[in-house]
Amino acid sequence: MTVRNTSLDLTTDVVALTRALVDIPSESGEEVRLVDAVEAALAALPHLTVERVGNSVVARTDLGHPERVVIAGHLDTVPAAGNLPSRLDGDLLYGLGACDMKGGVSVALRLAATLPAPAARDITYVFYECEEVEGDRNGLGRIAAERPELLDADLAILMEPSDAGVEAGCQGVLMADITVRGERAHTARAWMGVNAAHRAGAVLQRLADHTPARVVIDGLEYREGLNAVAVRSGVAGNVVPDECVITINSRFAPSRSPEEAEAYVRDLFPEYDIDVTDVVQGALPGLGQDAVASLVDVLGVVPRPKLGWTDVARFAALGVPALNYGPGDPVLAHTAGEYVPVAQLRVCEERLRGWLAVSP
Repeated sequence: MTVRNTSLDLTTDVVALTRALVDIPSESGEEVRLVDAVEAALAALPHLTVERVGNSVVARTDLGHPERVVIAGHLDTVPAAGNLPSRLDGDLLYGLGACDMKGGVSVALRLAATLPAPAARDITYVFYECEEVEGDRNGLGRIAAERPELLDADLAILMEPSDAGVEAGCQGVLMADITVRGERAHTARAWMGVNAAHRAGAVLQRLADHTPARVVIDGLEYREGLNAVAVRSGVAGNVVPDECVITINSRFAPSRSPEEAEAYVRDLFPEYDIDVTDVVQGALPGLGQDAVASLVDVLGVVPRPKLGWTDVARFAALGVPALNYGPGDPVLAHTAGEYVPVAQLRVCEERLRGWLAVSP
């Protein structure tokens, strides 16, 4: 798809702006055209101080209010699946990233353009790159490492799709390889070896029998998970495999530390070699924080737990309470038919605008 015009009109309707964002391709690592357009549109607003960190843009009001809120969203999408350009079908806006998360970005950009003097809180808007790929490329992570002062706030709102409701906190994630050993042999004389793939059945059965915990924090129930996501074994069709590697994915409650999550997995499989390949901390819901409680009250929604990992964890690591709030059903994220309801675009903009006008 060829894009002839990458300028953005932030004064247009939130639906039209979302379509414009969707129609500028921005797969992870290829966001520069969209980042340039966002930076140019924000830099034209005299009430904002705009900075660029790599292919991420930070824009701030500085009115001296006693509180500051970060409103953040990623600009990248997963690869296209025949879902460009955008299309409007009744009350649903379809297209790559419409749900995850250009609808939420559109809401944030509309607020940035049309709230030159928020009555109660200063605002930092963050639009960042490479959220959909490996963590070391994440634009928010880069800002946190290089310019953490830009993310200092009393509350962060991540515009991840949440069906226009509040999803608080997020789960932690652990990835690990469990290696089952055997002994090679020719398959014509299989009794002379030990088949590691057959032995791996005991690990898979233990996973199947495992009952994940349900952990209640701030009244929200986080359902943990432990699953095999890959099984690798064998070197040739006539060789009894001497090794089988089972990759597991653990989703753990934010009350667990990464060290506790790792110990939990090792305790379940004490007789096997386990290599933890990745582990990231979750984020506590923080519903008792004043800024969080204020937002939830104005939105008039009942918070839900975030069953998954999002960048709210990066804010939590910086000591900033954070939650997920944005238009779109998270179940539709990354699907070929993803869409965002027009009504949710409008209600998210309206409710955030109303909260930003309420005194702390």
